[in-house]
Amino acid sequence: MSHDSSSSAEQDAILRTAIDRSMRHPVMFFFTSGALWLALSLVLGILAMAKMIAPELLDGLPMLTQGRVFAAHISTLIYGWGCQAAFGVLIWLVARLTRQENRASGIVLAAGHAWNLVVSVGTIAILLGYGTGVPWLEFPAMTWPALLLAYALIAIWTMIQFRVRAAGEVFVAQWFAVGALIWLPWIMATAYALIFVIGGNPLMSAAVAAWFRSGMTYLFFLPTAAAVAYYLAPKITGRPIHSYSTSLIGFWALAIIGPWAGMQKLAGAPIPYFLPYLGAAAAVLIGVPTAAIAISTLRTMCACPEKFAASPSLRFSAAGVVCMLLLGVFGVVINLPDSTLPLSQFSITSYGMDILAIYGCFSFLMFGAIYFIVPRVTRREWLSKRFIKCHFLFSMYAVITVAVLGVLGGLLHGQGQEDFKFPWENAVARAYPYLIATLLAWCFVLISNLFFFVHLLLMWMRLGRRSSHPTLLGHAHLSNPHGPEGDIDNAGPGSVIAH
Repeated sequence: MSHDSSSSAEQDAILRTAIDRSMRHPVMFFFTSGALWLALSLVLGILAMAKMIAPELLDGLPMLTQGRVFAAHISTLIYGWGCQAAFGVLIWLVARLTRQENRASGIVLAAGHAWNLVVSVGTIAILLGYGTGVPWLEFPAMTWPALLLAYALIAIWTMIQFRVRAAGEVFVAQWFAVGALIWLPWIMATAYALIFVIGGNPLMSAAVAAWFRSGMTYLFFLPTAAAVAYYLAPKITGRPIHSYSTSLIGFWALAIIGPWAGMQKLAGAPIPYFLPYLGAAAAVLIGVPTAAIAISTLRTMCACPEKFAASPSLRFSAAGVVCMLLLGVFGVVINLPDSTLPLSQFSITSYGMDILAIYGCFSFLMFGAIYFIVPRVTRREWLSKRFIKCHFLFSMYAVITVAVLGVLGGLLHGQGQEDFKFPWENAVARAYPYLIATLLAWCFVLISNLFFFVHLLLMWMRLGRRSSHPTLLGHAHLSNPHGPEGDIDNAGPGSVIAH
């Protein structure tokens, strides 16, 4: 019996190695190019914040006006870093959980190069003044079909892997990963068609853009982050996901509520009266899936305190899940129609919520996944745990500062906007100290992510150290024979949704 068990474990290890080898080039390309775009986005974000504080800064350069720089900052953060990090994680997760090698890595890699080319063209077009002016859809209209085509080449092969998997259980992480892969082209193609192809009333185009912004957050970034949390939590701790029923509630609540949010940003506009209130209700109810995901994953992570303290992947993942919970809580606080929604509608609160969603919730879980995946596809370990610690601490400081102060400062900013007894400069003055804090926070996180990019680039060049143990932030007792970041893809029946 022991001989059969050891033979099965050896065959499983050979299969995992083959899967990781087949994914190395596309996964590392998405991670490294995404990290480079993240650094560029942070530079643009720092410049945009600086120009909000001192509008006369670099005022002789039309390419660097505040509107263009801010639009380029958000666009590179979403499509340069966010989407590419998600692509790298999703294709690896699906391959690992379906036990299938990727036999189209060349096509996926070519699609990745095409995606980067289109994002580069779109970013340059924004800075040259050819942006559309539609939030989160700033790239010129001609770039969106190219982005959808590049994505199709990535998603189709990933979905084929999921379709031809061996019969058996479907993990929670797979449900969220497949959901994100399906929902992204739907919301992107719908927004492109309604705004740039059909056109029509500009007011309804603004409504569609608000829906798209919410859809990207709740139907792509959030489920991708949830897929990572549901994968890493049981895998690293060696415990099954806590509460199978809560996991089900989280997925289906997100799938049902997510598509309805977004219209609350047009409260008071001449559109059907029920739409803003429907969007506000959905934004408030997003607290249900975020709470369900946070409860089930955090309780799994906290089941092994020694591994939680030692594993960088688990630490980043836990921070991301906490930010997910805060996203749900703040969504309730700032979207109450008759109290806080008028204050947050046109203030810097929206930016704070965007950063909390994209950098706090999504990016922290992507960092956790990257610290877990990269050693497996490169067969090397991370060079420095000090780099990882600095990356974590500076990033935590930044997201707390930008998100929390952005939300709170935005509410004060909104109060100034609503107070008609005082001039508009009074509202601007209320936001001023929060903008300075945001600028300082972005400077800190830029430094930490430059270390992260260099660290990741060295790993892609396979200059990491050879080791039989994972990089840990401290000393931990290895009660799990596979180590604190072991490679057991099946963490038990509590981590699956269906058989």
